[in-house]
Amino acid sequence: RVYGPAEPQDAVFADVRPLLTSLLDGYNVCIMAYGQTGSGKSYTMLGPQSKNHEALLLETRGDLGVIPKAAEELFRLISENPPQSPEVEVSIVEVYNNEVFDLLAKDISPAVPGAKRDVIAAKEGKKELFLPTSELVNSAAEFMRLVEAGLQLRVKHPTLVHADSSRSHLIITVTLPMATSPDSSGCPSDHTLDSMPTCHSPRRMVREKQRASSLDLPLGAGPGDSLAHLQQVRARLQLVDLAGSECAGMSGVTGPALREASWINRSLAALGDVLGALWEGRGHIPYRNSKLTHLLQDAIGGDAKLLVVLCVSPCQEHLVATLQSLSFGARARQVQRGCVGRRGPPAARKHTIRQPS
Repeated sequence: RVYGPAEPQDAVFADVRPLLTSLLDGYNVCIMAYGQTGSGKSYTMLGPQSKNHEALLLETRGDLGVIPKAAEELFRLISENPPQSPEVEVSIVEVYNNEVFDLLAKDISPAVPGAKRDVIAAKEGKKELFLPTSELVNSAAEFMRLVEAGLQLRVKHPTLVHADSSRSHLIITVTLPMATSPDSSGCPSDHTLDSMPTCHSPRRMVREKQRASSLDLPLGAGPGDSLAHLQQVRARLQLVDLAGSECAGMSGVTGPALREASWINRSLAALGDVLGALWEGRGHIPYRNSKLTHLLQDAIGGDAKLLVVLCVSPCQEHLVATLQSLSFGARARQVQRGCVGRRGPPAARKHTIRQPS
C-alpha cells in the first residue's frame, strides 16, 4: 500500500497492528523504517519530537508514531491474558559508525553516547549476539520512558537537509516469554530466540524460580498445561528506525559528519546486499559485512515476520534517492524464506510506502 502525505499515523499503524497479535502467538516480528534522510522515518516510527522528547509521552493523539502506538497495543493485548504478568524486557541500542552502543547501559560516560558493546563470533560457526542491558517494564508508559531516555543519547547532528538528523540506526527490542507444546507443529525450536543468549537480571532469575515453583505458566499456556508438557520460547519484537541514506553534496556535511554519512550509506548498502543475496538464493549471505545486518540477521533472513515502511520524497530533486528506496523495497518484497515463527506457513514479505508532507 502507498500512503500519501495527508494520511494519518493511524492509517500506517493499521498495517502494524496484526503483527503484534502475531507476536503474542509466538512469532518474532520486526518493523523497520527505511528511506533517505529527512523523508519522515523518525516521524513515522516515533511521532513528532521536541528537544526534551515531551511529544513521545503517551497521549490520546493521532500523530503518535508506530513505536508508542505499538507499546499501547502490546500491553492491551497482554492485559487480555490474565493472570499472566504484563512484565516484558526492553533493550535499546544504536549502531553508530559501525559500532554498537547500548543506550540503557548504567556505565554511560558523558563523553560517549553509550557503553560500547560488540558483536562476537560464536563457537562452532553459529553467531552469538552481545548482551545489551535489558530493563523490565509493566506498562506502555514505562516502555516509553525508557525510549525517551535512550533517544536523549542517540547521536544527532544538523545538516542542510535535516535540522535534527539522526546519525545512527536505532533498534528497540521487546522480549516476552511464550509457551508452546514440544509436539506443536511448525518450525524447530532451535529457530526460536531460545538459541540466542539472553540477559537475565537477578530480579528475573528470582521471578522465574518463583514461577516454576508455583507452576505459573508462561504467556500462551492453557489451564490444563503443565511445565512438564511445555517448553518456553521467547518471542521478540524489533522496532528499527534506520538512519537515512545521504548525499553529501546535498546535506553539506564535512569532517566527522561526512564520516558518519559514509558509515550510514555503507551499512544501508550492506542491508541491500543481504536482501539481494537472499533474493537470488546465494549460498553465502553477507550478514557480517556490517554490524547492522549482523544484529538484524534473524529479522532479515531468519524466522521473523518483517514489515518495511519505505519513506520517500515526492520532490524532483530527490528522485534518485526515491528510486533507490523503491529498489530496496522491491528486493525486500521478493525475498522468499523458509518456515517463519514456530508454526504456520511462511509469512509474506510486505512493505508500505509513505511520502513526507
